[in-house]
Amino acid sequence: MTAEAMTTLRAFYAAEAAYLTEGAEFEEMARHLAPDVVMHQAASLPYGGQWTGHEGIREFLAAMGDSWDGLWFDEQHFLSEGERVVAYSRGRLRARRTGRVLETSLLQWISFQDGLITEFRPYYHDTSAVLAALAENA
Repeated sequence: MTAEAMTTLRAFYAAEAAYLTEGAEFEEMARHLAPDVVMHQAASLPYGGQWTGHEGIREFLAAMGDSWDGLWFDEQHFLSEGERVVAYSRGRLRARRTGRVLETSLLQWISFQDGLITEFRPYYHDTSAVLAALAENA
C-alpha cells in the first residue's frame, strides 16, 4: 500500500469515529472517498445493504448513527497488496438506544484508486453480537 493510501485510510477512520462519537462533519470523511465509492454491509444488520457514492455513504452513516452513538478503535492492523488493504480493527461501539457497549472486531477489504477509497467490504466477527447489543428487549 502506498504511503498516501495509508494516510488516507487512517484519516478516514479518525473522521468516521469523530462523526459517530462527536458529531463531526461528513465532509471530513468524504474527502477521502472516490465519488463512486461503494460500501457493502451484511444484510442482517439494521444498516445492511450496498451504499454507493458520497450520498450513499452519507445515508449509510446516518443509518449507522441511528444504531450507534460511539465508536472507538482500540487496535488496528493493515496488510496490503497493490491498491487493496485488509484492515483488522478491534474496538468498541455504544448502542444509541440501549447504551450497551459492544467490544468486537472486524476485517475490511478496502480498495483504493488515485489515493482515494473506492470500496469497503467489512466482515464482522459476530453479527449476532451486534444485533444483541442493539436489541431493546435483551
